[in-house]
Amino acid sequence: MKRCFLKATDFLLFMEKRWKILSANEEKVNTLQRLLQISSSICKILVQRGIDTYEKAKDYFRPQLSQLHDPFLMKDMDKAVERILEAINNREKILVFGDYDVDGTTAVACMYRFLRRIYEEDLIDFYVPHRYREGYGISNPGIDFAKQNNFGLIISVDCGIKSVDLIGYAKELGLDFIICDHHLPEKELPPAVAILNPKQNDCNYPFKELCGCGIGFKLITALSQRLELNGEETYNYLDLVVTAIGADIVPITGENRILAYFGLQKLNSDPCAGIKALIELSGHRKKFSINNVVFIIAPRVNAAGRMDDATKAVKMFIEDDYAKAKEYAEMLHNDNTDRKEADTNITEEALAIIEKDDTLINRKTTVVFKSHWHKGVVGIVASRLIEKYHRPTVVLGQSGEFVGGSARSVPGFNLYEAIHACREYLIGYGGHFAAAGISMYPQNIELFSNKFEEIVSSSIDPSLLIPEIVIDAEIEFNNINWSFFKILKQMEPYGPENLRPVFITRNITDTSWTKIVKELHIRFVLKKEEISMTGIGFNLAEKFHLFLEKKPIDIVYTIDENEWNGETKLQLKVIDFRLSESGSN
Repeated sequence: MKRCFLKATDFLLFMEKRWKILSANEEKVNTLQRLLQISSSICKILVQRGIDTYEKAKDYFRPQLSQLHDPFLMKDMDKAVERILEAINNREKILVFGDYDVDGTTAVACMYRFLRRIYEEDLIDFYVPHRYREGYGISNPGIDFAKQNNFGLIISVDCGIKSVDLIGYAKELGLDFIICDHHLPEKELPPAVAILNPKQNDCNYPFKELCGCGIGFKLITALSQRLELNGEETYNYLDLVVTAIGADIVPITGENRILAYFGLQKLNSDPCAGIKALIELSGHRKKFSINNVVFIIAPRVNAAGRMDDATKAVKMFIEDDYAKAKEYAEMLHNDNTDRKEADTNITEEALAIIEKDDTLINRKTTVVFKSHWHKGVVGIVASRLIEKYHRPTVVLGQSGEFVGGSARSVPGFNLYEAIHACREYLIGYGGHFAAAGISMYPQNIELFSNKFEEIVSSSIDPSLLIPEIVIDAEIEFNNINWSFFKILKQMEPYGPENLRPVFITRNITDTSWTKIVKELHIRFVLKKEEISMTGIGFNLAEKFHLFLEKKPIDIVYTIDENEWNGETKLQLKVIDFRLSESGSN
């Protein structure tokens, strides 16, 4: 079967995009430039990102672990620490309970490894619910497992904040809960001994955007302080923390940026045996970035829960013996291969359904269903479809008598509210602004689809149905040099709210192309004011005809380095281009 895509971004080449150039307060930019003595373009980007003083810039460019907040600023942290120490003193059994995704499994591994360091290993264990038998979060089988095996304390990581009834059930059984969660709390909170979640209205912790593993790490830090452990012991888990930060798509600002910065150092110099094995199996030989974490490590870890049982991911992370860790890593690697095949096949089938139906093509939403589609990958497929049609999308499969699946949104549209408006046709649903999970009876698929289309069509801003490229600054080729690039490198690690800077250069009149690669990508040379830059435009071959018109073009790009034959040069990674006279932003 012919494959219809290579990667997620391939579909975007078929749709013209909106260009949005960001602005910044000129006075703040000029002041910052005088203080830092660096490019005004970079100062503009810094100001856009809230870095508008010398001290903020110093903290940004020179992260320090000492900048991390005191963990005891978090509400209930003292209660959590005291309850764990009480359990240790009384030789109670402690169970670490976490979600089946990357954030959850790394959080479980961090907490388990730390408890193993300070407590008796035969008095601790972990539990990860099975995605399909138990579903997300705290589960009845998990609580029953704890009771049957005489655990007295459960520490939940990356889940629990909404499990009011289940944690109430655990309390009735005599089980205490400590919750470490980063999801938005409801008005009613579970009856736990302690709830660690900065998003609680009455929690004064300064940074609100930690992932689940990050909150677990703060509990580890607090315990380390109380037990007067060496700081190096605490930071030994940062390779797991940065893996969670990258995979969970949290903002790379504040504490997340500090943890990611030092986590990447740990990951690149001395990772745990499990991550080391995953890196080796990936074949990637260069220094890892957040991008590599997201696209190399995270899919393999997530595949365990999507295709089978995420317990083996935790076993891989906590295993000290490299040979054994590699055995688990190979299982994850194989799960990911199966996941990719399922992803590819379902995407092809979904595209075929849409492309054969003019009604579906012309809608403002996509809802597609096949009974055999694997529940573990429908969320990924929904994202794939958005990247071609760029509209709110639902992909459904069937399990037993119920239909279930995942919904994904386009930036700026509240998907959860649209799903909520269709609740009359649903058995259950849950999620947030950008993503949701739903279930229904098969006979309600068409009714739901029509209602979803009606709700979205009447409420979405039409501009949100057109992909947008956000551009940080306009520069000329004479601004691009190794000094400029060196400062861009110091802005890493990149991620949400600290993305790799995107630039625009206008009215390039001297262009030539060297070749089209695999009928998809363009390699070319761009020249302006006697300065030449080489570039690569992935998935832009469809726009190649614009070069043949021999007219000035505007290009949008990022800047990277390219090694070839032992020589390293700067090159442009072109995101989009258009004729200069074809329109503005």
